[in-house]
Amino acid sequence: MAGIWGRRKREQEELAAQDADLARRAEQALVAADERIRSTSDELSFAEAELGGQLTGDLKKALSAVRTHLREAFQLHQLNHDEIPDTPEELRTRNARIVQLCDWAQDLLDEKTSALAESIAKVRRAPEVIAKVRADAAELSTRIPQTNETVARLSSRYADSAMHQITASAAEAEQLIAFATHGASVSERRRAAKQNEEANLALETATEATRRASALLDAVEDFEIEALRAESTLAEVVADSRSDLIAARTAPQVPAVAAAVTALQDALSALTPAGTPGDPFAELSQLRAANTALDDAIATARHREAHPLPSLQQVQHAIDDADRQLGVARGLIAGHRGWIGADARTRLAEAERLRVDLSDLLPAEETRDQALAGARRVAHLASEALQLAQRDIDSSRPQDQGWGGGGDGWGGGGWSGGGRRGGGGDIASGILGGLVIGSILDGIFD
Repeated sequence: MAGIWGRRKREQEELAAQDADLARRAEQALVAADERIRSTSDELSFAEAELGGQLTGDLKKALSAVRTHLREAFQLHQLNHDEIPDTPEELRTRNARIVQLCDWAQDLLDEKTSALAESIAKVRRAPEVIAKVRADAAELSTRIPQTNETVARLSSRYADSAMHQITASAAEAEQLIAFATHGASVSERRRAAKQNEEANLALETATEATRRASALLDAVEDFEIEALRAESTLAEVVADSRSDLIAARTAPQVPAVAAAVTALQDALSALTPAGTPGDPFAELSQLRAANTALDDAIATARHREAHPLPSLQQVQHAIDDADRQLGVARGLIAGHRGWIGADARTRLAEAERLRVDLSDLLPAEETRDQALAGARRVAHLASEALQLAQRDIDSSRPQDQGWGGGGDGWGGGGWSGGGRRGGGGDIASGILGGLVIGSILDGIFD
């Protein structure tokens, strides 16, 4: 007993120590959160003077929410120290809630002040950013004449359809440069007038304008490289296409191959003659599409040659065989419904579902393979359904009693255990072996 009481005493002491630690943490968190609210309020005042109310709105809302919830934390702390005695559980719950509220307040203020710090940093770096915008605009302006010369030189080599993406690049870049310079001046005037929100907006648009102007001028230089690469690739595709046309002579001469050969020949004939401005991008796209179409047509024709399309009679015969096996399985299951389990019924249902789609596949040549495979699948499922149904019937009948009068086999003598292994087994084997007696069995099961 002394050991038990000793262990309980230690547990009580440990719990008391944990409660005391939680109480200290609650007091410290409450003080830290209150100080954070006061310091953040000061920061908000400075930020509003520097940024305006729009950019500081989120922090202002966060401070209001934190003050509301911190009042709850102070009320809980007051309840811990009023004249009404509290149980340890009540003190523990209140202190845990105080810590939770204070941690939430700190996290929310951290999030909002971090976001605001980025805006403040932009404002403080505004003179530096304005100077960079003007320097970038001056540097970009020096590139305008060179860009115009590049466009003029490329226009003599490439068609208008290829050049349209860069023809106006220099003029657009010049407009953006002017806009950026104007935006920098507007930002300075707004900042001098203490209109910081408008100043920040003008500066952001000016910075974006210089970025877009630089991208337009770079695109002209990149165009020449990409055009040369397209010309090189076009030459390779032309050589490959001519090889494909030679290979097409040995391919099966079917209409699809002949049409693809004609389309590729037309695409080669439509190529721009040497020395004439052309559009290597469009020509490469058209020739590559025609080349790919011929490759696909040849591959399809060779596959069909190796795997001939089944005849309509062959598919129809497979469907007829599937219908016959479905009929036998359906008749057997319908005549012995009380003995048939889920497996046989499931196979039959799946076979009947697949059979519905076969008629729609039959007329079209492109789906004849699918129709043949579907018919064989239906027949296979029907055969499985019949086999499983026969198994269920055999397992449900008594093994030591005859059926239909005590004789052997089918007919007036009934079906005994020996009959199942004899005449009945032979009939089932005939059914499962491919329905060799077809309509005769249909009559039996009817």
